[in-house]
Amino acid sequence: MITATLRKEIWHKSSYSGGQGGECVEVAEGRVSQVRDTQNRHLGHLDFPAREWILFLKETKAGRL
Repeated sequence: MITATLRKEIWHKSSYSGGQGGECVEVAEGRVSQVRDTQNRHLGHLDFPAREWILFLKETKAGRL
């Protein structure tokens, strides 16, 4: 028997979003990381596998992106 676990995503504002407003993205991290535009949530989100998301963050923090 297959059971599904329903999970509500916990979104948080990215620490790289601008502090002045207008340039905000939100992230929900898990097995798949989701990214969306704060001002246009109704347009959906982008999904990234966790491994690729972690690599993206690492490269961004190192200043290579």
